[in-house]
Amino acid sequence: MAQGTVKHYDEAGRTGSLLMDDRTEVGIDSTSTEGQGIRLLRLGQRVIFDLADESGQKVARRLRLVTFD
Repeated sequence: MAQGTVKHYDEAGRTGSLLMDDRTEVGIDSTSTEGQGIRLLRLGQRVIFDLADESGQKVARRLRLVTFD
């Protein structure tokens, strides 16, 4: 499991990006939060997630909140 911070999230498109603790940026989309009960992500929230490789790009899967602020 990886950890990171929400860098950007577009509520309408349900897409965005996370900044992992090693400063690597990974993408998120609606499938990242699907089934996890997350309706909204805010800048700076801490999350844990599984890391997947899709078409050569790192993406977050099975996102879970660590902070709820």
